[in-house]
Amino acid sequence: MAEYVSHKKEYILIFVALALLTVLELFVPEMEATKVTKGTILTLLAVVKAGMVAWYFMHLKEERGWLKFIALIPISAFLYAVVLILEILYR
Repeated sequence: MAEYVSHKKEYILIFVALALLTVLELFVPEMEATKVTKGTILTLLAVVKAGMVAWYFMHLKEERGWLKFIALIPISAFLYAVVLILEILYR
């Protein structure tokens, strides 16, 4: 039987990091920047937060390589959509 290992400290650190990213998101709309820049920053922050949740709280870091690959499929679809949108905007 495997010995229990507490992840309490790690989870608290991730919670604090997610909270700080959320606070940062509150300040982005007040920045002196274009809507595209603000949207890009907010999107990147959201992607980082989602990645942290998946990696730590959904335990992807403990999974085998093929499951990590499967998790990357939606990310690649998102990146493809971003490229298409940017291509349309700057055409």
